Amino acid sequence: MKKIFTASALAVAALSASPILTVPAFAQAKSVAVADVRVAAGRSNAFTVASQQIETTYKAQIDQQQARGQTLQAEINVLIAKYNEESKKTPQNQAALQAAGKAVQDKQRAAQAELQQIGAPVELAIAYVEDQISVRMMEAVRGAMTARKVDLLLQPNAVIRREESTDITDAIVAELNRILPNVSIAVPAGYQPGQLVEQANQQALNAARAAQGTRPATPAPAPTGTAPTTR
Repeated sequence: MKKIFTASALAVAALSASPILTVPAFAQAKSVAVADVRVAAGRSNAFTVASQQIETTYKAQIDQQQARGQTLQAEINVLIAKYNEESKKTPQNQAALQAAGKAVQDKQRAAQAELQQIGAPVELAIAYVEDQISVRMMEAVRGAMTARKVDLLLQPNAVIRREESTDITDAIVAELNRILPNVSIAVPAGYQPGQLVEQANQQALNAARAAQGTRPATPAPAPTGTAPTTR
């Protein structure tokens, strides 16, 4: 089975507060560390258990997709062989060659669409697992940073050289395991990939707006000096 987490899986949107290396921030930081949140997600207990559950629950679809994929590939190989035979003819029949090439491309597109349809329930369950972990990732990152007394966290690709002791990926894994020991693979009706992250972001935005709206208004400064006299 393919690796569950993709680029969208733990999208940087879920890590909207991910630090970016800047000179002022780096200069002020007392403790700097690096972490790969995608690796952390993949090592988490929630990921491990969910991936095993998906392989078991959707075994029929996975097996069907693999078997059908082998059959379709064999059919594509036959069309490719015909195209190669046509290309070796002298003189070449361009119309026949183009038709053979088009047959290969059409078959490949149809095969991809068919396999995607077979695997759609699996992909949706995968997206749901990704989403549940994504919405808790920043909490795990903050917890790991607090535990390790880190005040600036960088992504590994932002660093030229580092010591192994500066990597807190495992600390994030431990924090994820604490706050999110497991996730569900039972996809709710009407669920769309990324929905949980979008909802969490909207809730955070609403909370920020509410906090701004409840702040007491700053009183106008009292007038100073002597009041003008009327005539």
